[in-house]
Amino acid sequence: MNDLNATILDAHARDDRRVLVGLYTRAADRADAVDEECFFLTYAYIYALEIGHPEAGTLKARLVGYGREQ
Repeated sequence: MNDLNATILDAHARDDRRVLVGLYTRAADRADAVDEECFFLTYAYIYALEIGHPEAGTLKARLVGYGREQ
């Protein structure tokens, strides 16, 4: 996960929101606990909404499934 964290920080430094959607989604997929997964999903979803990313609906559905979004 350290390499992924470094890549996320780099994408933040470049303000590359499209890449951040994918990176946060990948981090969510690798999470060991539901709270951790939802933390990463939330960030992926926020950036997806900001840029009109096609995965926004999928990310929202995952959060809805955990009762974190309506």
